[in-house]
Amino acid sequence: MSSNINIQELLDAGVHFGHLTQKWHPKMAPFIFMEQNGIHIIDLNKTKSKLEEAQSAIKNIVKSGRKVMFVATKKQAKELVAAEADRVKMPYVTERWLGGMLTNFATVRKSIKKMQNIDKLASDGTFSNISKRERLQFEREKIKLQRVLGGIADLNRLPAALFIVDVKREHIAVKEALKLNIPVFAICDTNSDPTPIDFPIPANDDAAKSISVVTRLLTDAISEGLNERKKEKEEMEAQKQGEDAASSKEEAAEA
Repeated sequence: MSSNINIQELLDAGVHFGHLTQKWHPKMAPFIFMEQNGIHIIDLNKTKSKLEEAQSAIKNIVKSGRKVMFVATKKQAKELVAAEADRVKMPYVTERWLGGMLTNFATVRKSIKKMQNIDKLASDGTFSNISKRERLQFEREKIKLQRVLGGIADLNRLPAALFIVDVKREHIAVKEALKLNIPVFAICDTNSDPTPIDFPIPANDDAAKSISVVTRLLTDAISEGLNERKKEKEEMEAQKQGEDAASSKEEAAEA
C-alpha cells in the first residue's frame, strides 16, 4: 500500500516523546533516537517504518475477511479507539479486559448471548408481563454487560489479530493472544518490552494526540483492506454473472 505517513504529523502529535530515562526498557533501545532533559526521544523514522509494516500486515488480515480486536482501557485512549473501531466495524474492548476473554471465549460468548436475550425480552413485550423489580434487575444486568462486552457483541469467533494501546497496561490481553498464537499489533512506549509483540509500533502511548494519529493510520489501512475485499467480491460476482449469461446463451443456441 502507498505510504500515507507524514513524519511532521507524527512530530506534531508528540509521538516521539518517550518516558523518563530511568523508566525505560532496554529492549526499546533500537527505537530510541536520543535523550533530552531526562526523557527518551523515539526515532520517528523507526516509527514510520514499523507503522508501514503494521499497515501492510493488518490490511491483508482484514482483506481475507477476518476481524481485528482493538484494546485500549486507559482513559485518554478509550473514546477515540472505540470511534476508530466503529468506523471500520471492528470489535473493541475499552472498559475492562476480562481474564479469559480470548482463552475462555466460549464463556464470554454465553455472556454476550445473555445480553442479547435481555434485549429480546425488552423488544418482544416480555418486560410488560414481569414485575418492576425483575425488570430493573434485567436492566441493571444489561447495562453492566453492555459496558464490558458491548464492543464485542457481534464477535462470533476469535479475532485474527489484536491492536493494543499500552502493552504494559494490557499485559493480560498480550499473554492470552500469545497463548493462542494471535498476532499482536501494539503501540510500544519506551517503558515497554516490544519482544513479545509481532508488530510493535514505537510511539508515545500516553498522549491522546499520539494515540489518535497512530490508531487512525492503522484504521485507514483496515478500511483500505475492507474496500479492496468488497471490490474483489463485486468483480467475482460480475464475472460469475457474465459466465452464467454466456452459458445460458449457449444452451439456448443448442436448443
